[in-house]
Amino acid sequence: MRWTYLLVLAGCLAGALWLEPLLKVGVLRQVRRLALTVLPVAAVFVAWDLLAVHAGHWHFDRRQITGVFLPGGLPLEELLFFLVVPLCAILGYEATRQTLRRWSRR
Repeated sequence: MRWTYLLVLAGCLAGALWLEPLLKVGVLRQVRRLALTVLPVAAVFVAWDLLAVHAGHWHFDRRQITGVFLPGGLPLEELLFFLVVPLCAILGYEATRQTLRRWSRR
């Protein structure tokens, strides 16, 4: 199925985005801070991926991606992976941190 990779990323977002409004973690309100956290790391991993793909170390199953490729041959889904997964991790971390802080005040 051509949408598998995108559906997995959507599932990751669905599992984490609810933390923002429900627990009021404030991650998405701090766009600059989030970008400064995620984008440099994403850039390094995109470069690493491009080198690995061009060296033949791995490839992407065309049956599971949309077929939209970025310059250099990286599938769109792979770039989104490097943005979505860290965002989900940060949301989870901040939700846990704030919940523990609230519990410690009781």
